[in-house]
Amino acid sequence: MRSIQGVIATERPSPSNVTAVQAPPGPEWLLRTRDGLPAGDPLREALRAQAIVSMLPLASRLARRYAGRGVPLEDLAQVAALALVKAVDRYDPARLAPFVGFAVPTIVGELKRHFRDAGWAIRVPRPVQELTMSLQTATGDLEQLHGRTPTTAELAAHLHVEAFRLADAVGATYAYRLHSLDADLTHDGIDLLEALGAVDPRLAAVDERLSHGLLGRLVAALPAREQRILAMRFTDEMTQASIAGELGISQMHVSRLLQRSLHQLRAGMQHAPGAAAAAARLAIPDFAAGSGPPR
Repeated sequence: MRSIQGVIATERPSPSNVTAVQAPPGPEWLLRTRDGLPAGDPLREALRAQAIVSMLPLASRLARRYAGRGVPLEDLAQVAALALVKAVDRYDPARLAPFVGFAVPTIVGELKRHFRDAGWAIRVPRPVQELTMSLQTATGDLEQLHGRTPTTAELAAHLHVEAFRLADAVGATYAYRLHSLDADLTHDGIDLLEALGAVDPRLAAVDERLSHGLLGRLVAALPAREQRILAMRFTDEMTQASIAGELGISQMHVSRLLQRSLHQLRAGMQHAPGAAAAAARLAIPDFAAGSGPPR
């Protein structure tokens, strides 16, 4: 069985006056030799693998360029390595172009795409993402040009966008990395969660009224089937179609029963005095607004 070393020795030209050990073959030669082998030859996969391994240091260097931007270096290295595999599989040795010139844009493009698709803590529309990245570059360029922080009007004119678009991009920068609720704000043990408010002591009273008071009595007064439908919809979070299948009725019938039940509960709240009624009204979902899980 042939080996890669045997292919190199027999197919790679070597000047007779060179006695030193030759450098390892480059990816261009490896992939050109692979394409010259017949389909099914086991050396084709071996040559491909060697071309990938030989270029892994390049992929690692490109990944390190983007380190420290909120994405772990290990993730960037993996993205770059997978992009290198794509570059090896897409490279056409017949064009006689340097492999590096083809691989670098491919790897860099995949790294940027990873930041765009997976780097944001909150999903942001692509135009806003792209404007956010352009905003950072434009801010630096204008600071060097004017020797001061650029104004909103200057940035909008430089980027050829309207001011409200620029405001969207500025707001989106806060969605890239969210602060942890356990983050120490003052270095004295006070975290962000403690600074966002406190538990309202009246919530316990609301829960007590909803569980054992007026709303519970109103629900208990409904027919058994309607009580079951309410529980399936808002406690078990079942869709109307699932409820219909469970009860052997149509989805339209389920919808009508839900509307009737919620209407009766709201009507009962309207005639109830005091804070218990107000609290219970807040707990009854607005069926017309589509509360609860998707149908």
